[in-house]
Amino acid sequence: MNLKRGDIHWIEFPARSAREQAGRRPAIIVQSDTAPALPTIFVVPLTSNPRASRFPGTFEVEASVRNGLQARSFVLSFQLRAIDRNRVGERLGSLDPQDLSILENQLRSLLSL
Repeated sequence: MNLKRGDIHWIEFPARSAREQAGRRPAIIVQSDTAPALPTIFVVPLTSNPRASRFPGTFEVEASVRNGLQARSFVLSFQLRAIDRNRVGERLGSLDPQDLSILENQLRSLLSL
């Protein structure tokens, strides 16, 4: 499967603690396209729950034909995770360039890069 930075895919997140996303949900591929040989991939989950917007490291993305989301969603940058590539499912679409830029800036800030 060809996975590209900024693409949104269905991901099957393993069960974790109550504060981590679990189950099947959309997520954004954030790993560089130049690292395809790794067995894991970095992703950032999305949620449609507006309560998530209260946390730093979140922003809203409107559903669009381009991103393939069915509802307004919130990017959970603070929940950056490495997952097994086998958990990556169907591609929904991709983030608009301006939303990808916001996500990259949030990740740099959260990780002090």
